Amino acid sequence: MSDYNLNLQMIKEAKQRITPFVHQTPLQQFRTLSEITNCYVHLKLENMQKTGSFKIRGAVNKIFSLTAEEMGYGVISASAGNHAQGVAWAAKASGVPAIVVMPEKAPVAKVRATQSYGAQVVLHGQNYDEAYQHARKLQREKNLTFIHAFDDPAIIAGQGTIALEIMSQMYDVDAIVAPVGGGGLIAGLAVAAKEHNPKIKVIGVQSAGAPSMAKSLACGLPHCLPSVSTLADGIAVKQPGDITFSYTEKYVDELVLVDEEEITAGILFMLERGKIITEGAGAAGVAALLAHKINLPERKVAVVVSGGNIDPLLLSMLIKDKYRQVTNL
Repeated sequence: MSDYNLNLQMIKEAKQRITPFVHQTPLQQFRTLSEITNCYVHLKLENMQKTGSFKIRGAVNKIFSLTAEEMGYGVISASAGNHAQGVAWAAKASGVPAIVVMPEKAPVAKVRATQSYGAQVVLHGQNYDEAYQHARKLQREKNLTFIHAFDDPAIIAGQGTIALEIMSQMYDVDAIVAPVGGGGLIAGLAVAAKEHNPKIKVIGVQSAGAPSMAKSLACGLPHCLPSVSTLADGIAVKQPGDITFSYTEKYVDELVLVDEEEITAGILFMLERGKIITEGAGAAGVAALLAHKINLPERKVAVVVSGGNIDPLLLSMLIKDKYRQVTNL
C-alpha cells in the first residue's frame, strides 16, 4: 500500500492544483428521495462539472503535474467517454497534443465532445478494455505519455477532491455514496473521507452487468471478468486497477450492485423528480437508494452524481419504454 503514496495530503495538494480549472459543484438537497429513503439525501452534482463529469479533476491533476519532458512527448489515453473529455480538455489547456482511444460503440455525444476539445479520437474495440490495449500499443509505437483512466495516484487524488468539497459543504456528512467502475473515484473519495474522519461511511455502487470490483473484493485480488454489459457505459470496466483495488479494499465500507432496471429507474427518477439529467453511472447511487439496497436511516448522505453525458437517443428510448409500460401500449 505505501508504495502507492496516496494520502489525504496528496489530495489536498491536488485540490490546490486543479481549483483554478474546475468548478466546485453544488451539493443539493433531494427532498423527494430523502422522504422515500428516510435519510437526508444530498446530491453532489458532478454532472454540472466542466465536460459534464468528475473525470476532468483527475485528468487536470495528472497532466498539470507532468514534467516538461513528459508533456513534450504528447499524451494518450483510453476511455469510454468521460475520461476522454477530461484528458482532451486538460491537454488543450496545457498546450499538449492528445490522442484518445475510445470503444467503437462509445456514445456519439462523447466522441464529438472529445474531438471538440482538440483531441484526436481513435475508435477501436468493443469495450474500454480493448480500447485500453490498443492505446498501450500506440503509446509504445509513438513514445507518448500514458494517462490512465483510473489506476494512477495522481488521477485518484484528483477524484478525491470531491470528498474534500463534500466535507466542506456538509461538515457533518455521515456517508458518501458513489458509482464504481475501475475504482478511481471510490478510492479517492475513500482516502480523503476516511483519513479526515474514519466515521464517515463510504459506499460504492456497481452495475450488476459489470461487477468487476465486487468480484475482486470477493476473491481478494483484482479480478478480470470475461465480458461486461450495462447501459452505464462509464462504469463498464472488466478489471479494476491494482491501486484502486488496494484502497477500496482498505477503506470502502460496502459495495452494492444495481441491475439495468434499477439504473433505468434511477435515471428517470432523477429526470422526473429532480429535473436532473444523468447518465447510467451517474444515477447508480440514486438507483441503489431507490431500490433500498442502501439503508442509512436518519443519516446525512452525499450521493455523487458522477456525470450527465448520456446519449440523447438512449435517454429517449428509456423514456419511451417507460411511457409504453405506464400506458400499456
